[in-house]
Amino acid sequence: MTAAISIAGLTKVYGEKRALDGVDLEVAEGSIFGFLGPNGAGKTTTLRVLTGLARPTAGEARVFGRDVVSATNAVRADIGFLPDVPGYYGWMTAPEFLRFAGRLFGLSGKTLDARVEALLDLAGLGGVATKIGGYSRGMKQRLGVAQALINAPKLLMLDEPTSALDPIGRKEVLDMIASLGGRTTVFFSTHILADVERVCDTVAILNEGLVVTQAPIGELKDRYSASRLVVEVTEAADELASRFAAEPWASEVQRTENGAFSIAVSNLDAARRAIPAAVAERGVGLVRMEAGEVSLEEVFVDLVGGEG
Repeated sequence: MTAAISIAGLTKVYGEKRALDGVDLEVAEGSIFGFLGPNGAGKTTTLRVLTGLARPTAGEARVFGRDVVSATNAVRADIGFLPDVPGYYGWMTAPEFLRFAGRLFGLSGKTLDARVEALLDLAGLGGVATKIGGYSRGMKQRLGVAQALINAPKLLMLDEPTSALDPIGRKEVLDMIASLGGRTTVFFSTHILADVERVCDTVAILNEGLVVTQAPIGELKDRYSASRLVVEVTEAADELASRFAAEPWASEVQRTENGAFSIAVSNLDAARRAIPAAVAERGVGLVRMEAGEVSLEEVFVDLVGGEG
């Protein structure tokens, strides 16, 4: 199966700034893919190259096997795109705006009518007569996603679609994105980790113009969980936590609840030998010692050094 997006060595230079510095990335067809990174990491530049709005300085980018530079119009026909700050004609209603967008793609008649009706329902805007100028930010973003789907694209690209929304608006947009799973490939660029964790199946983390990791979210979290232990003892938890914090194999110790604490370890085998011995030496009971589950936020901070 051809990848929805395939990028190799992608570089984009603006003057002396390298916005992209040899990006390698592959997005499987049908996935909801989270493209994650701090502000200024190069996410928007990547989307601009993929949509033909910017030309790469070096490297290659393909959408469904077509080079984005040499086959621009063919690529665009397969893409729906929502920029980070979408523009609207405030005097239009949502149906008028979607019909306008559809006609730009050559749609008309019953095909356009059916497409507009279905997308208004998907966006929760069916029957809304208010002009777009009176919409909330969340309504505008949902309309923006609907507009990006008007041409029935094989690939939907969203640039920070929830960044300026309140919690209700974010939930509405994320529900809309989640409903697209299995129907189209979604490339979802954001710096909001909770949004990615909620709707995406795979993630790539971009930092300073480079992809520092790419994996299914579950696999990525499991990979980092293997370097964290949760320990619970019957007593003397504070004393033992302080002792373990001084060990060379422990990079971080956090007290959690009751007699438990979490230890980030650099040498798992050494930790597994030392912890039971220390607990026994102290004469207290070891209730549990198990791999600790990590959040996507912890993985992100570890990889990008807490930036953004």
